[in-house]
Amino acid sequence: MEAFLVATGVVALAEMGDKTQLLSLVLAARFRRPWPIVLGIFAATVVNHGLAGAVGNWVTHALGPDVLRWILGCSFIAMALWMLIPDKLDEDELPKASRLGVFGTTLVAFFLAEMGDKTQIATVMLAARYVDAYAWVVLGTTLGMMLANAPVVWMGERIVKRVPIKLVHGVSAALFLLLGAGALIRWA
Repeated sequence: MEAFLVATGVVALAEMGDKTQLLSLVLAARFRRPWPIVLGIFAATVVNHGLAGAVGNWVTHALGPDVLRWILGCSFIAMALWMLIPDKLDEDELPKASRLGVFGTTLVAFFLAEMGDKTQIATVMLAARYVDAYAWVVLGTTLGMMLANAPVVWMGERIVKRVPIKLVHGVSAALFLLLGAGALIRWA
Protein backbone atom coordinates (compact mmCIF):
# COMPACT_ATOMS: atom_id res chain seq x y z
CA MET A 1 0.00 0.00 0.00
CA GLU A 2 2.96 2.33 0.63
CA ALA A 3 4.04 1.95 -3.00
CA PHE A 4 0.55 2.89 -4.21
CA LEU A 5 0.28 5.96 -1.99
CA VAL A 6 3.80 7.22 -2.72
CA ALA A 7 3.38 6.63 -6.47
CA THR A 8 0.01 8.41 -6.53
CA GLY A 9 1.24 11.42 -4.59
CA VAL A 10 4.56 11.82 -6.34
CA VAL A 11 3.11 11.58 -9.84
CA ALA A 12 0.10 13.81 -9.10
CA LEU A 13 2.46 16.51 -7.84
CA ALA A 14 5.06 15.96 -10.57
CA GLU A 15 2.39 16.26 -13.26
CA MET A 16 1.27 19.75 -12.17
CA GLY A 17 2.44 22.16 -14.87
CA ASP A 18 4.04 19.31 -16.81
CA LYS A 19 3.86 19.27 -20.60
CA THR A 20 1.34 16.42 -20.56
CA GLN A 21 -0.93 18.50 -18.33
CA LEU A 22 -0.57 21.34 -20.82
CA LEU A 23 -1.37 18.84 -23.58
CA SER A 24 -4.55 17.88 -21.69
CA LEU A 25 -5.56 21.53 -21.63
CA VAL A 26 -4.89 21.93 -25.37
CA LEU A 27 -6.83 18.76 -26.22
CA ALA A 28 -9.78 19.93 -24.13
CA ALA A 29 -9.80 23.34 -25.81
CA ARG A 30 -9.36 21.91 -29.29
CA PHE A 31 -11.85 19.03 -29.23
CA ARG A 32 -14.30 19.96 -26.43
CA ARG A 33 -15.17 16.30 -25.85
CA PRO A 34 -13.95 15.47 -22.33
CA TRP A 35 -14.84 11.76 -22.08
CA PRO A 36 -12.88 10.51 -25.10
CA ILE A 37 -9.96 12.73 -24.04
CA VAL A 38 -9.93 11.40 -20.47
CA LEU A 39 -10.27 7.81 -21.70
CA GLY A 40 -7.42 8.37 -24.17
CA ILE A 41 -5.22 9.79 -21.39
CA PHE A 42 -6.09 6.81 -19.18
CA ALA A 43 -5.34 4.21 -21.86
CA ALA A 44 -2.07 5.88 -22.87
CA THR A 45 -1.01 6.15 -19.23
CA VAL A 46 -1.79 2.51 -18.40
CA VAL A 47 0.27 1.27 -21.36
CA ASN A 48 3.11 3.76 -20.88
CA HIS A 49 3.40 3.29 -17.13
CA GLY A 50 2.93 -0.46 -17.42
CA LEU A 51 5.96 -0.59 -19.71
CA ALA A 52 7.92 1.85 -17.52
CA GLY A 53 7.13 -0.23 -14.44
CA ALA A 54 8.32 -3.37 -16.21
CA VAL A 55 11.61 -1.64 -17.07
CA GLY A 56 12.01 -0.57 -13.43
CA ASN A 57 11.32 -4.10 -12.26
CA TRP A 58 13.82 -5.55 -14.75
CA VAL A 59 16.49 -3.00 -13.77
CA THR A 60 16.18 -4.07 -10.14
CA HIS A 61 16.89 -7.68 -10.98
CA ALA A 62 19.60 -6.92 -13.52
CA LEU A 63 21.70 -4.55 -11.41
CA GLY A 64 21.51 -5.91 -7.89
CA PRO A 65 20.83 -4.01 -4.65
CA ASP A 66 24.15 -2.16 -4.21
CA VAL A 67 24.26 -0.60 -7.67
CA LEU A 68 20.51 0.01 -7.60
CA ARG A 69 20.72 1.91 -4.31
CA TRP A 70 23.11 4.47 -5.80
CA ILE A 71 21.28 4.75 -9.11
CA LEU A 72 17.92 5.23 -7.42
CA GLY A 73 19.24 7.69 -4.85
CA CYS A 74 20.96 9.82 -7.46
CA SER A 75 18.03 9.52 -9.89
CA PHE A 76 15.50 10.71 -7.31
CA ILE A 77 17.75 13.66 -6.45
CA ALA A 78 18.16 14.48 -10.16
CA MET A 79 14.37 14.28 -10.51
CA ALA A 80 14.07 16.78 -7.64
CA LEU A 81 16.22 19.23 -9.59
CA TRP A 82 14.31 18.54 -12.83
CA MET A 83 11.05 19.39 -11.04
CA LEU A 84 12.30 22.95 -10.61
CA ILE A 85 12.53 23.46 -14.39
CA PRO A 86 9.14 24.49 -15.85
CA ASP A 87 7.82 22.55 -18.83
CA LYS A 88 6.35 24.03 -21.97
CA LEU A 89 4.54 22.54 -24.90
CA ASP A 90 6.18 23.27 -28.27
CA GLU A 91 4.01 24.14 -31.23
CA ASP A 92 5.14 21.02 -33.14
CA GLU A 93 3.96 18.82 -30.24
CA LEU A 94 0.35 19.97 -30.54
CA PRO A 95 -1.95 17.26 -31.85
CA LYS A 96 -3.83 17.78 -35.06
CA ALA A 97 -7.25 16.28 -35.69
CA SER A 98 -6.84 12.91 -37.36
CA ARG A 99 -8.90 10.08 -38.70
CA LEU A 100 -8.29 8.34 -35.35
CA GLY A 101 -10.94 10.54 -33.75
CA VAL A 102 -10.64 12.33 -30.41
CA PHE A 103 -9.86 9.17 -28.39
CA GLY A 104 -7.22 7.90 -30.84
CA THR A 105 -5.61 11.30 -31.27
CA THR A 106 -5.43 11.73 -27.49
CA LEU A 107 -4.09 8.20 -27.00
CA VAL A 108 -1.26 8.63 -29.51
CA ALA A 109 -0.40 12.22 -28.56
CA PHE A 110 -0.39 11.50 -24.84
CA PHE A 111 1.58 8.25 -25.15
CA LEU A 112 4.26 9.98 -27.24
CA ALA A 113 4.38 13.04 -24.95
CA GLU A 114 4.94 10.75 -21.95
CA MET A 115 8.01 9.10 -23.52
CA GLY A 116 11.00 10.24 -21.46
CA ASP A 117 8.79 12.56 -19.40
CA LYS A 118 9.20 13.10 -15.65
CA THR A 119 6.32 10.85 -14.72
CA GLN A 120 7.48 8.00 -16.94
CA ILE A 121 10.96 8.16 -15.45
CA ALA A 122 9.44 8.44 -11.96
CA THR A 123 7.45 5.27 -12.70
CA VAL A 124 10.63 3.42 -13.68
CA MET A 125 12.34 4.57 -10.48
CA LEU A 126 9.36 3.79 -8.23
CA ALA A 127 8.97 0.32 -9.75
CA ALA A 128 12.67 -0.29 -9.12
CA ARG A 129 12.33 0.98 -5.56
CA TYR A 130 9.17 -1.02 -4.79
CA VAL A 131 10.12 -4.11 -6.76
CA ASP A 132 7.59 -6.39 -5.06
CA ALA A 133 4.75 -3.94 -5.69
CA TYR A 134 4.90 -3.46 -9.47
CA ALA A 135 1.11 -3.45 -9.90
CA TRP A 136 0.64 -1.01 -7.00
CA VAL A 137 3.22 1.36 -8.48
CA VAL A 138 1.57 1.32 -11.93
CA LEU A 139 -1.90 1.74 -10.39
CA GLY A 140 -0.62 4.60 -8.23
CA THR A 141 1.20 6.43 -11.01
CA THR A 142 -1.83 6.03 -13.27
CA LEU A 143 -4.14 7.40 -10.57
CA GLY A 144 -1.73 10.28 -9.95
CA MET A 145 -1.73 11.07 -13.67
CA MET A 146 -5.52 11.01 -13.80
CA LEU A 147 -5.84 13.17 -10.66
CA ALA A 148 -3.65 15.81 -12.30
CA ASN A 149 -5.04 15.67 -15.85
CA ALA A 150 -8.75 14.77 -15.76
CA PRO A 151 -9.76 17.92 -13.84
CA VAL A 152 -7.86 20.02 -16.41
CA VAL A 153 -9.86 18.42 -19.21
CA TRP A 154 -13.16 19.27 -17.51
CA MET A 155 -12.34 22.58 -15.85
CA GLY A 156 -9.64 23.86 -18.16
CA GLU A 157 -7.82 27.03 -17.35
CA ARG A 158 -9.92 27.73 -14.24
CA ILE A 159 -8.03 25.05 -12.36
CA VAL A 160 -4.63 25.83 -13.88
CA LYS A 161 -4.87 29.49 -12.86
CA ARG A 162 -5.79 28.65 -9.24
CA VAL A 163 -3.02 26.15 -8.56
CA PRO A 164 0.30 27.73 -7.50
CA ILE A 165 2.52 25.75 -9.86
CA LYS A 166 5.83 26.95 -8.37
CA LEU A 167 4.71 25.82 -4.90
CA VAL A 168 3.56 22.45 -6.25
CA HIS A 169 6.89 21.99 -8.07
CA GLY A 170 8.76 22.90 -4.88
CA VAL A 171 6.80 20.35 -2.83
CA SER A 172 7.28 17.74 -5.53
CA ALA A 173 11.03 18.46 -5.69
CA ALA A 174 11.21 18.09 -1.91
CA LEU A 175 9.45 14.70 -2.10
CA PHE A 176 11.86 13.45 -4.76
CA LEU A 177 14.77 14.72 -2.68
CA LEU A 178 13.45 12.81 0.35
CA LEU A 179 13.00 9.66 -1.74
CA GLY A 180 16.57 10.01 -3.03
CA ALA A 181 18.03 10.58 0.43
CA GLY A 182 15.95 7.72 1.78
CA ALA A 183 17.21 5.39 -0.92
CA LEU A 184 20.82 6.29 -0.17
CA ILE A 185 20.45 6.16 3.61
CA ARG A 186 18.05 3.23 4.02
CA TRP A 187 20.20 0.82 2.08
CA ALA A 188 23.55 2.09 3.33
